[in-house]
Amino acid sequence: MKPYPLTGIVVLSILCVLPCWSQRLQSGDLEYIGAFRLPDSPGMPDNVNWSWNAWSSALTFYPDGDAEGPEDGYPGSLFGVGHDHTQYVSEISIPVPVISTAKSLEALNTAETLQEFRNIRGSLFGEMEMPRVGLEYVPAQGEQTADKLYFAWAPHLDEGATHPSHGWCGLDLSDPQTAGAWRIGEYWNYVTGDYLFTIPEAWGNAHTTGKRLATGRFRDGGQGSMGPSVFAIGPWNAGNPPAPGVTLSAVQLLLYGTAYEENPAMMDAYHHSDEWSGAAWMTAGEYAAVVFIGTKGLGECWYGCADGTDEPPWPYDCDRGWWSSEFSGQMIFFDPADLAAVAQGGMEPWEPQPYAALDLDDVLFHVESSQQKYHLGAAGYDHDHGLLYVFEPLTDDDKSIIHVWKVNSPATGVRTGNASQGIPGLNNYPNPFNPETTIQFSLIKQQGVVLNIYNSTGQKVETLVDHVMHPGAHQVRWDATGHGAGLYFVELIAGDQRLIRKIHFIK
Repeated sequence: MKPYPLTGIVVLSILCVLPCWSQRLQSGDLEYIGAFRLPDSPGMPDNVNWSWNAWSSALTFYPDGDAEGPEDGYPGSLFGVGHDHTQYVSEISIPVPVISTAKSLEALNTAETLQEFRNIRGSLFGEMEMPRVGLEYVPAQGEQTADKLYFAWAPHLDEGATHPSHGWCGLDLSDPQTAGAWRIGEYWNYVTGDYLFTIPEAWGNAHTTGKRLATGRFRDGGQGSMGPSVFAIGPWNAGNPPAPGVTLSAVQLLLYGTAYEENPAMMDAYHHSDEWSGAAWMTAGEYAAVVFIGTKGLGECWYGCADGTDEPPWPYDCDRGWWSSEFSGQMIFFDPADLAAVAQGGMEPWEPQPYAALDLDDVLFHVESSQQKYHLGAAGYDHDHGLLYVFEPLTDDDKSIIHVWKVNSPATGVRTGNASQGIPGLNNYPNPFNPETTIQFSLIKQQGVVLNIYNSTGQKVETLVDHVMHPGAHQVRWDATGHGAGLYFVELIAGDQRLIRKIHFIK
């Protein structure tokens, strides 16, 4: 078995050029508020081609959807892509999410269909094997008189391709009035043709000349970028609509090296088996983060079969691809100030690194083994109410379910998140690590802080902090050199609050 070692973490800080957010959102600012089921597919002979199953590849929030729905705190609707045989789009209502500690599907509410599955891409793209699809609602921009759904389509296997991949359509799925397709600069579809998300208007005006739509992709194996990529685009700036085949200008915000390079720059803790399938730009007052949602490879990484076979002859039942010793559903956090520095030329696009990670498996319904892939799918974000919607694929028989997190604006004390759901406000990255990790937490007021490390037997092995600390985000690096590999615990005591986090030191 050929391991691909984890890289060390790099801590970066830069001056933020206004307008921008002066504070990072931390994972403890996210509160898990439950899940809901998707509606049944229409009763038709080709039912399988229309249903909410397979990749769960694209999702977006529409604030004016379901206008006649109940006033239950979950306004708007969701547009999403269904079965990957057709990649049709449907619109659904948003029911009240339910936390089921027993992870019972029967306890969850079910969304209603507002618009049936329809083909929004027309004849722009042919048949695609293992398609990668992005979808994002954006209100009318420039000379537009109506809001649009923006989309991206690209196949999984298409090395070196720069084909037109993006377009837009109206919100009436029965008459979408599709426009496109357009290229994204001269970049490969391997780094542009998947997730889409909206950039806040003030940030876009300040840093990307009004380009408010973010697009990107992570392609396993490092063939596009050894970490997620992000580009800012503004199709409305090139026409209403741009002519078919037009190449849209793009601003790089995040782009790592590739496996084709000799010493490529990569994201910390990168694995070739990673899958980042959703993204969002989250804000809460002056706090913000760009997050990627997906499935993170842990431990060792190899190409071959799940059982560790990494060279021919392949077993007959080999599901050949990139594998890791373990997989974890995760959300990773990037600082918008770092992306601003890239846009302005103050940082290279491969320099930003995640400053926090949030494990999500504790709330998922269908994680059946430590080596299971595809824990999470696409994401959609309600900016006005701070609600993040995320697909968990293949959970309700072949259908997905949708999980919901609330982004809370920090108020007092340590951000605690929802500890009862296994989502503490104390974090570290990378995790697992070798031999260094950076521990992150935030304070809203000045107070005494103690930060301890314990081994798996409960013995204290190190005190990293024991003094009064000022408000704000804090990062403390722990170097485990000299300690044995295994499970450790970080204890944070701040005022009258105490948080514990498990961390894994590997060699």
